[in-house]
Amino acid sequence: MPNELDEVTGPVSEEGRDVNVIQKQVAVKVGVGSLIFQILLWVLGIIPGIIFTVMKIKAKNYLDKLQQKIQHNASQIDNYMEQRVVILQNAAKLLDKAVDLDKEAFIKIAEARGGHAASGAEGDEMRNAQQASLDNIANQINVAFEAYPDLKAHNEIADCMQQNSYLQKEITAAREVYNDTVLEWNSIIFQWPTYKIVAAKNGYTSRIPFAASKEMKDKARGTFF
Repeated sequence: MPNELDEVTGPVSEEGRDVNVIQKQVAVKVGVGSLIFQILLWVLGIIPGIIFTVMKIKAKNYLDKLQQKIQHNASQIDNYMEQRVVILQNAAKLLDKAVDLDKEAFIKIAEARGGHAASGAEGDEMRNAQQASLDNIANQINVAFEAYPDLKAHNEIADCMQQNSYLQKEITAAREVYNDTVLEWNSIIFQWPTYKIVAAKNGYTSRIPFAASKEMKDKARGTFF
């Protein structure tokens, strides 16, 4: 029998393939089979029924704990993003004194400063949108910064740009931690029987991980050298 996947003969994609995060929540559902399974446990005896009930309680407790962990990780991202907004705001003010910076940048910074992410999937989407907005603002500021070499001698501006770079790295690291927890959540809620039955009963859905903004993806495809 030939190999199911043969990297020598293909087929291969010469042009490559891009991937994107799907912004969709998948609801956890169980069928009649799960109900029959639980009934059978009680039919077989009170002990199997009690054991599975205890397992479901433990599963619910763990999912509750995991939700709190996701919220904690999301809060870490929010904290770093808030700091980045302040840094970009300071950089924009300093640049505005030296060059004619696009006023739209100030409006976007103000909007980012006033926005607070909600919880759940709505919060995930809002954080992604806010991050994309901050990336765009940072790019505008960096373009202005690079266009005027004399500004690089300005210590305060240079310090702001350095802090922005540092915070972006921290946000990236925090997003990785968040995505790891989301992956655990998305995997465990579909584990049958215990977790899936508990998740379906409580109406849980999968969560959407963070994705790179279009701005960052376009820049990643550009020429750097």
